[in-house]
Amino acid sequence: MTITGDSVSLFGTSGVRGVVGQRITPESCHLVGQALGTTLPERSRVCIATDTRLSREMVKGAVTSGLLSTGIDVTDCGVLPTPALALLTRELGFTAGVMVTASHNPPQFNGIKLFNGDSMGFGKAQEDEIERAYGSGEFRRGSRWTLEKGDGLKERYLQCMAPLFAGREMNRTVGLVVDPGNGAASGFASDVFLGMGLNAIPLHDVPDGLFPGRGPEPREDTVGGTVRFLRERGADLSASFDGDADRVVFCDREGFLGLDGMTAFISRLAVMETGRKCIATTVEAGMLLYLAVADLGVVVERGQVGDVSVAYLAREFDAAIGVEGVGVYILPQVGYYPDSMAATLFLLSHLGDVREIWDFLGRMPALFSLKSKVPCPDECKAQAMAGLEKKAHLFGASRINSLDGLRLEFDGAWMLVRASGTEPAIRVIAESPSLYRTRQLVAQGVEAVGSCLEGVAV
Repeated sequence: MTITGDSVSLFGTSGVRGVVGQRITPESCHLVGQALGTTLPERSRVCIATDTRLSREMVKGAVTSGLLSTGIDVTDCGVLPTPALALLTRELGFTAGVMVTASHNPPQFNGIKLFNGDSMGFGKAQEDEIERAYGSGEFRRGSRWTLEKGDGLKERYLQCMAPLFAGREMNRTVGLVVDPGNGAASGFASDVFLGMGLNAIPLHDVPDGLFPGRGPEPREDTVGGTVRFLRERGADLSASFDGDADRVVFCDREGFLGLDGMTAFISRLAVMETGRKCIATTVEAGMLLYLAVADLGVVVERGQVGDVSVAYLAREFDAAIGVEGVGVYILPQVGYYPDSMAATLFLLSHLGDVREIWDFLGRMPALFSLKSKVPCPDECKAQAMAGLEKKAHLFGASRINSLDGLRLEFDGAWMLVRASGTEPAIRVIAESPSLYRTRQLVAQGVEAVGSCLEGVAV
């Protein structure tokens, strides 16, 4: 959820999201469907898919019924990864696509993410239009509609991917552990990679909305079992996806390859392949991304957090790639949407040996990045952040960026304090060449947020 003034708006940084039974109810999802349908031309074609969460049918059914009531034709695509839903919305000529997912959030969450017919996520103006319709309760009544089932969608996605990577020297000798974490890419990503002739070894490949394998968010502390499996099987690399597969993180036999490190490595490859002199990212991006391409004369454009914001920024600046440090990769040659499977194929099309990654990381300076978060009800975020902004000068930063939260720049270090768009929390992120300095910055940020929250009425 996003905070505007003293109210909580419908959309956050990645669509509509919340705990099922609280923010996400059959009634609210039906209204979202009605509001979306009302903003689209009557008899528009909309496809809808879900990740594997146990609440998926409830949310999908409620959204679908709302769309149908406004005269929208709906195609039910079942369980699909978000990248596949986004791409197929474009390739199959739909007016819009609806993805029912809470991405990396815990199983009790769910949400709704919207895509245009060109595969880009809905922009702010579109979200505002839907929100106005949602708030007014004035919906179009449609007299005609159709409801169909989509089929052959995995095969169609593979058909779209294959030409994009045709003629490349794809490294088919790399043993690739494909780890969907029981999410939407289960039984999908491994088949796509096998269909591309890769040596894919599936793990946590059974759809399960409780995400028993390692949870829906792949992080250094959750992919230990993936690394052990990789070593046992004698594989070389693993690709671990989040709940809806719009994020991917990588490991090798030595362990977790890092978020910023892989973002920087793949971004450099994209710049060198395309010749484009821009990378699109967010205010959360660290210094490693800039350092990785400093010798190539590349501009790193930082925008608001969220893959939709990155996609629009990448298009605006004709970027070589759009990235978020959480494992989001937007490859313009594929589309302006996050595609973790395409990113994995892109990596393997450039990777002769996994040691190349470590060679690259070894040339980069040591940086320490830490994150923390302070619980904060959604309705209190705006007031807390406003209080923090008034005190920002006390940190002694050389530059303050308030584009999205507060990014404070220091000599060789930075800190970001920002209200989460997906959780009831305020996040604090810091980075510097010194672990002590980074810890100090995070502690200062957390303390400042706590101080501001003391004066906020919950």
